[in-house]
Amino acid sequence: MKYSGVVLLALCSLFFVSMQGCKAGEEKTDICIYGGNAAGVIAAYTAVKMNKTVILIEPGAHLGGLTTGGLGYTDIGNKYAINGLSLDVYRRIGKHYGKFEQWIFEPGVAENVMKQYIQEAGVKVIYGHRVEKVEKNGTKISSITVQNDDGSAQQISAGMFIDCSYEGDVMARAGVSYTVGREANSLYNETYNGVQLLEGHQFPDGIDPYKVPGDSSSGLVWGVSDGQLAERGAGDKKVQAYNFRICLSNKPENRVTITRPDNYDSTRYELLLRYLQKKVPGDLWGFLKFDLMPNNKTDINNNGPISTDMIGYNHNFPEADYATRKKIQKEHEDYTKGLLYFIGHDARMPEHLRNQMLQWGYPKDEYTDNGNWSPQMYVRESRRMVGAYVMTQHNCEGREVADDAVGLAAYTMDSHNCQRIVVNGMVKNEGNVEIGGFGPYPISYRSLIPKKGQADNLLVPVCLSASHIAYGSIRMEPVFMVLGQSAAIAASLAIENGTDVHGVDIKKLQAKLKSDPLMNGQTPEIMVDNDDQANVKATGNWQVLKKGAYGRSMFVDSSKGKEAKSIQFIPAIAKDGDYQVYIYIPKMKEISSQIPIQLSTADGNKSIVIKPAEIIVEGQTSGEWVSLGKHKFTSDKKGYVEVSNANADGYLPADAILFIPQ
Repeated sequence: MKYSGVVLLALCSLFFVSMQGCKAGEEKTDICIYGGNAAGVIAAYTAVKMNKTVILIEPGAHLGGLTTGGLGYTDIGNKYAINGLSLDVYRRIGKHYGKFEQWIFEPGVAENVMKQYIQEAGVKVIYGHRVEKVEKNGTKISSITVQNDDGSAQQISAGMFIDCSYEGDVMARAGVSYTVGREANSLYNETYNGVQLLEGHQFPDGIDPYKVPGDSSSGLVWGVSDGQLAERGAGDKKVQAYNFRICLSNKPENRVTITRPDNYDSTRYELLLRYLQKKVPGDLWGFLKFDLMPNNKTDINNNGPISTDMIGYNHNFPEADYATRKKIQKEHEDYTKGLLYFIGHDARMPEHLRNQMLQWGYPKDEYTDNGNWSPQMYVRESRRMVGAYVMTQHNCEGREVADDAVGLAAYTMDSHNCQRIVVNGMVKNEGNVEIGGFGPYPISYRSLIPKKGQADNLLVPVCLSASHIAYGSIRMEPVFMVLGQSAAIAASLAIENGTDVHGVDIKKLQAKLKSDPLMNGQTPEIMVDNDDQANVKATGNWQVLKKGAYGRSMFVDSSKGKEAKSIQFIPAIAKDGDYQVYIYIPKMKEISSQIPIQLSTADGNKSIVIKPAEIIVEGQTSGEWVSLGKHKFTSDKKGYVEVSNANADGYLPADAILFIPQ
């Protein structure tokens, strides 16, 4: 049958209208996870290992988020806080580099590890789709609709949902309570929340804020806002600065020249020139945190008063639409690439710094589908849920202890600057906080779930319920992975027991984390810490030192062998067999040149001497695990590892011993 052009046009129009009215392609799964960052990957892997069907949705094209996006100099805080699959990630990365664990690494290596988990579990990943709509049936989410750039959409129905995104987009669209910015100190009776004009990453006095120095009518230099300094501790909606963690290479054969970027404007870096007039550093470390990665690469972070942080230009990001977020990210990319180009090419920069910068370029073998530039901006903080329990400064400092722990945090309460303003006629940054001095502390399960009745089948392990300053301590990639695993176990238990997230048996969740940390049914490793009094036997009087310890403390002897002392670490062996044994050697001044070790094993006694001078401690960690070899242990509790002060000529630490079943 033949049709006229007019009829064909009409039929096409009807087809278009009918397609517009069609529902998105529908899929059903047990657990739907939004956000393919490291937390999302680990959550997805965990859920499959709990025998649940899973769909993982990643708005971008890459897995791993910041872990694969340039943050290779891992923010740890204290290794004691990192366990389960999160620790396994760094063990797998270590295997790539021929080490036990590795906490500094190249982006591509980390991304390959993320892909391993997805492939091993057979997780279905939907890339390039962003959540557009969340549908609810009463107090539960029934489905989410995700859409890609060409407008095609998919609808995913699930029994449980986990929002692992850095922005909390599913949480927000589900009508869950959240906040953005900084609470006033008065809200939770804190001291480091809200407005803080402190000394960290601060301009020295005397930096003029005006385009024409001394002339306020000339306008403010780029990057300085006309905001007013509020009273200390006042709340606002300002968000700590974002940046990119920059991977560069100085290998000529793997180096792409840093060229003039899009939208380059040298006036954006006027404050850097004014700062350098006050203080000229000997190297780029003076205003760039220039940490070296394997294979001559970097993880460059913000350092100093003006650096890679684009202070004040991200305040709208958390609640912006996707087009606006894309624009904000592009502005950050242009600023950062422009900074690198400015340092190396502007004649006003000190010559030695220009020459140093020109030794570096973008790595040819990283981000090959994105112009050798990370696709992941460092969204340090966005929305934060106001959930069933709010983590606060009191949790960080141990004045309040959650009794339903599903993870530990240990990092300093850390906030980057939130605004750059004029104070007493000078440029000042405001918002930087770096307060530490506390040991690992528990994170409440209730901080991962909304208030009852808001979205009773949703868990939020990344934009979790915490005040601004507590979030600054929790918001580290290893911790997000720990919480992702816990959230997936909780979601699975809820399905199995026909309950919502509020009805999850916490003791069962905690028992699963303890008995099967790698989700593979294998016998878990045994860690004996000096704080574990039931399995530690001390002879003589030892000092208890908190700083630099694995966990909350370590034992130290300073007598240099004048008084015979020893510590026995006795593992609670459940299964006879071979165990790879490690001792934790902390980084400390005036440490003894040798540490005598005695092992009592099923094969007899063995002596080993550890020489701390031969141990290289890398990254943001207080020490390293050192192998004591493979030994046989039995469940009769007769075996032990003993540290003694015989022949000690300096400080002798006794901290922790690790037994890994083979």
